[in-house]
Amino acid sequence: MSGPSAVPPAGSGTPAPTSDSAPGIPSATPATPATPATSAAPAEPAAVSPHDPCAHGFLPERPPVRSMIGTWTRLDAMARAAAVAPDRAAAIALVERAHRAEELSALRQRVSRLSLRNAEAAALRIAVIAVSCGWCGLDPQAPAAREVADEAFLDLWAAIAHRIDHDQFVALPTLALHNWVPERKPRRHIPIDQLARTEVLVPIVRWAPEGQPLSRLDRLMLAATRLEAHGIWLFRLAETLAGRSPDDSSTPTALRRLVRVQHALRAQLLAEAAELTAAPATPQQRAVLGALVEQGALEPPVLQAAEAVLGIGGRRMGEGRRQLLRRHLPAQHRAWLSAMDRHCAPVRTLAHRGGPDAAVYREAQESLIALRRTYTALVQAAARPTAAPLTAAA
Repeated sequence: MSGPSAVPPAGSGTPAPTSDSAPGIPSATPATPATPATSAAPAEPAAVSPHDPCAHGFLPERPPVRSMIGTWTRLDAMARAAAVAPDRAAAIALVERAHRAEELSALRQRVSRLSLRNAEAAALRIAVIAVSCGWCGLDPQAPAAREVADEAFLDLWAAIAHRIDHDQFVALPTLALHNWVPERKPRRHIPIDQLARTEVLVPIVRWAPEGQPLSRLDRLMLAATRLEAHGIWLFRLAETLAGRSPDDSSTPTALRRLVRVQHALRAQLLAEAAELTAAPATPQQRAVLGALVEQGALEPPVLQAAEAVLGIGGRRMGEGRRQLLRRHLPAQHRAWLSAMDRHCAPVRTLAHRGGPDAAVYREAQESLIALRRTYTALVQAAARPTAAPLTAAA
């Protein structure tokens, strides 16, 4: 599912955020030590060690939880059933049955006992159920939501949101970056971004029934995960460019490397297109995808990171402002992007200059525009009943 052609030119070996071992990729900010990818995720929200995107981008610290245990197996089963429900009414009926059986209230009482990692796993299941029922745009704590969605489910949703300190997690980062595992157990522990790049990935909660081929929605979400994993070099280049003067001799070099990474990410998406368009899709899956697009909940975090560096604005995926696009990311990720907005402002002044350095900057912007258009075409292909292959003009 992830072939050699998808690997960025930076190299595919074990990434080292603070070294220059990858050909053509500069090191991350030397003053910021990388968070070891081999360390265990803390059980509680970690204010002690701020998130370091140079370590693994916006991927989770460790591989997502494959199987939930105890009472939470009911939420897992509900999410799996909702994902393959024939329509929204069938998915809503699943939630209402769980409410009548008092399963949702039992889970609500146990939210505070979850570790952060298991709370994120529960959030994934909540997100799958919410979008399957057509509730992805709701604020679970808003009084108006009680007139639309199941009250007990909204209480569980709000409790999970409070536990992970993230109110609007029903979006692509949760549905993709927390919904994958390697098909086989790796022979040794490797950093999370390398694991997602080099191993064949399978979804934890499938949008296609067991025993049947993966659906277009499954493949789109896995493509977003691999895009994030390959985009790790983009995060490191962003850190390199942060605070640099546009007249610094290293700035055009970093921008040229940024162009190469973005070209490689676009090639990777084009390689995903054939399998995605050939995969089966149902009207319910297309409705789920359409609802996410309508909410502006399908912008990959790695593209938002590139935008923070290069300042590409405008309407994308139904949204007009970057803060609206970022609302689906955890607070620490939004903070990092805001910092990149500030720290890369000097580099963005190249947009108003002339000369070879300004030309390199504009080339980087154009490559990001092409990458975003290719991703948009992939989403549109997943949403169409019969999708044509992506063309070179995408």
